[in-house]
Amino acid sequence: QVELVETGGGLVQAGGSLRFSCASSGDTLTKSSVAWFRQLPGEEQEFASTLIWHADGATSENTYYSDSVKGRFTISRDNAQNAIYLQMNNLRTEETGVYYCAATPLVYKSNSFYYRKGSYRAWGQGTQVTVDS
Repeated sequence: QVELVETGGGLVQAGGSLRFSCASSGDTLTKSSVAWFRQLPGEEQEFASTLIWHADGATSENTYYSDSVKGRFTISRDNAQNAIYLQMNNLRTEETGVYYCAATPLVYKSNSFYYRKGSYRAWGQGTQVTVDS
């Protein structure tokens, strides 16, 4: 069983950077696809980024980002640490909210499934980010 614990939230000035970590205290994340979602005030939880693990093992992992974060956020993983990360640069005030990591061992035929929160089986507790002007 995968249990995810997030660290790294906090207060940052607009234009600044933060790095989230999400570690599994249970099973390995090595053969899981992982993602970051966020919930901004007054809005539904939304997809931010995913790193898709391919079952064939021979294909490098693919990363995808929502249009709103592309070019500023970077998702990555460290299998030795059994953790995933989200580097967020040039943060905006409207990105204040709660950020969640997620993981799933399931393999989907279409990449679009990885953008959906219902596709993930394990979730972090959520961490607050406040971007101050």
